Amino acid sequence: MDLIIQTQDLHKSFGGFEALRGISLEVPAGSIYGFVGPNGAGKTTTMRILTTLTRPSQGQAWVAGHSVLEDRRAVRRAIGYMPDEFGVYEDLRVWEYLDFFAACYDIAENQRKSLVADLLELVDLHHRREEMVDKLSRGMKQRLSLARTLAHDPQVLILDEPASGLDPRARVEIRELLGELAKMGKTIFFSSHILADVEDVCSHIGILEAGEIIMQGSIDELKLQLMAHREIIVTVMDHEKAEAVTSLVSANGQVVAAEIITPKNGRARVRVDFAGNDEELGALSHQLFAGDILLLGFNEEEKDLEHMFMRVTRGLVT
Repeated sequence: MDLIIQTQDLHKSFGGFEALRGISLEVPAGSIYGFVGPNGAGKTTTMRILTTLTRPSQGQAWVAGHSVLEDRRAVRRAIGYMPDEFGVYEDLRVWEYLDFFAACYDIAENQRKSLVADLLELVDLHHRREEMVDKLSRGMKQRLSLARTLAHDPQVLILDEPASGLDPRARVEIRELLGELAKMGKTIFFSSHILADVEDVCSHIGILEAGEIIMQGSIDELKLQLMAHREIIVTVMDHEKAEAVTSLVSANGQVVAAEIITPKNGRARVRVDFAGNDEELGALSHQLFAGDILLLGFNEEEKDLEHMFMRVTRGLVT
């Protein structure tokens, strides 16, 4: 697996406060990596180290093969960084804003006009090119800021809370834009505490708590690791039938536990913790059918990222 971002035992202290406590990250090339954690966990500090804006107290980090300590200029060429604050550019029009940053990256003047047009088209702001930046909505400013990170065609995008403060529609637009950028071959590393946004768009995640990485890897791998048992919900007509289901499935060797849960709409449901594979799950369904039990529902509950996050962080304090 090719890694485009890697950190090794990163520590960062501010006076007596230790913000990072040995962070070791592995971000595969071409991935969309969600850096998840509550406010104050150390996400922004880590990103400031990766973007060469802050030096670690201890440890090392590499971006696109370049050391953030020894080759800062090469790192900055390889990344596009979007901080969590837009900044103040009240006196610029939308196209002037992008032209200014393109010039900062030494893009030739005769190339900037077409570049700005392409970037505005990409983030769907071409119809706003003549507007003043300070008149844009928060969501539009976020898209414009994202366009600015692309001016020099970086390999890696490092985005600090790109969906923070956005309304639901703007959050969806940002997620869709990140997906498009990934298809273009960009590696995207972004922080968020909005777990639904991360789950919808990310291929990999790292869970950060109190300056430490709790878990990291692909979302599918982490779900398998955290959810040792599949959760099956069996719906039947009444409590009596639910008892029959519980009795019958308890004899199955792959059933870890079975319990009747709160009836829904006058019906009864049984939650089954199941350790088997798909073939064995099909056999369980057949077993119930052969037992002459009328099933109104037989569904596997999908565990979302929020469930995973709460389970992991709860384990730290219990």
